[in-house]
Amino acid sequence: VQLQASGGGLVQPGGSLRLSCAADGRILAINTMGWYRQAPGRQRELVATITSQGTTNYVDSVKGRFTISRDNASKRVTLQMNSLEPKDTAVYYCNADLYSVASNWRNYWGQGTQVTVSS
Repeated sequence: VQLQASGGGLVQPGGSLRLSCAADGRILAINTMGWYRQAPGRQRELVATITSQGTTNYVDSVKGRFTISRDNASKRVTLQMNSLEPKDTAVYYCNADLYSVASNWRNYWGQGTQVTVSS
């Protein structure tokens, strides 16, 4: 059981990126999924979460610019990031509460994906 993230890269200020994260393995249920980020010299912070019912939560600094969504059938969570700013530069991590045969409920982290916003 693991989370596989993709979609980071280098983008100019004002540009857009789309991050995707898929849960892989013998997963029987998924609860809350989300994205976190960690900039150099800073603590990891929550960016956005989405519950299994679709309720979303965002950190104030990304409200109106980022949109989190999920596809329960494909066990995937996506973060659409628009109007990117240099302060959004960070390593982004997906996170999810997964229920599997092997581990019951457990919180998982995906590998980080670098997002760099620079001209």
